[in-house]
Amino acid sequence: MTPATTVQLGQYPPARRTLLHLSDTHLLAGNRPLGGRFDTAANLARTLEAAEATGIRPHAVVFTGDLTDLGEPEAYAALRAVVEPFADRLGAPIVWIAGNHDERPELRRSLLDLEPTQEPVTGVWDLDGLRLIALDSTVPGWHHGDLDTRQLEWLSEVLAIPAPLGTILALHHPPLPSHVPLFDILELRDQGRFAETIAGTDVRAILAGHLHYSTSGTFAGVPVSVAAASCYTMNLARPAVDVNGMDAGQSFHLVHVYDDTITHAVVPVVDAPTGDYFSAEWLERMSRLTPEERLEAFSRKRP
Repeated sequence: MTPATTVQLGQYPPARRTLLHLSDTHLLAGNRPLGGRFDTAANLARTLEAAEATGIRPHAVVFTGDLTDLGEPEAYAALRAVVEPFADRLGAPIVWIAGNHDERPELRRSLLDLEPTQEPVTGVWDLDGLRLIALDSTVPGWHHGDLDTRQLEWLSEVLAIPAPLGTILALHHPPLPSHVPLFDILELRDQGRFAETIAGTDVRAILAGHLHYSTSGTFAGVPVSVAAASCYTMNLARPAVDVNGMDAGQSFHLVHVYDDTITHAVVPVVDAPTGDYFSAEWLERMSRLTPEERLEAFSRKRP
């Protein structure tokens, strides 16, 4: 955690756990331009550089799918070569989620050092009491999403025992509607069974990707947060029927887990001048004041 996360200036104590949530890297072998125009490796490097510049020391780095565009071994190797040193510097485990552009056998072999089978890519992480569960919503040979009976039964068994700080689920296809028509075809199907599986459990949040734009909503009463892509994002400043990709607007999420809530901050990957009023020195100075003195120093409006 950064120094700022250990100081309490208001009514909320520092977050119990933090996650770094990224999505849709879509790397290609030889770093061929995605769609003939997007430099996915360069955009990923910029995104990781921006994430590291925040000073965050997360409990996990979560990539919610479409790690490669075609499931090529070289693309997975390139992804691993960039992300593993990054995660090592942050001191955090990597959680790889399968997306519809991935291929399960090669993902399992190249990223997880497992047998290259069509078994779903799932897993459970205990992050000092916060449980993170990776689900695999991919359907081999298709781009839409689904969670089969076997996986939902496994999820139900895991959730039968609550975790001390609750559970966060991560999958590629979000269980949310999209106002962009193309995603209606590629949605997560049969969401009713998924809702029944998590009803009454300790699931506190769902992380997803797939849409290439940041959005949020609720599913079965659980907050859902979708991270935009690092490769390219959807230009939503157009009529929904004309929405297409653009090489701008990339971002990632900082997920902060508190006792009674979870926040998902969208962090844009931009190079823009900013002010220099707030700093570690300012925070240290505020921390030495009493609550009343802080209000007087910073909250009171001056004539």
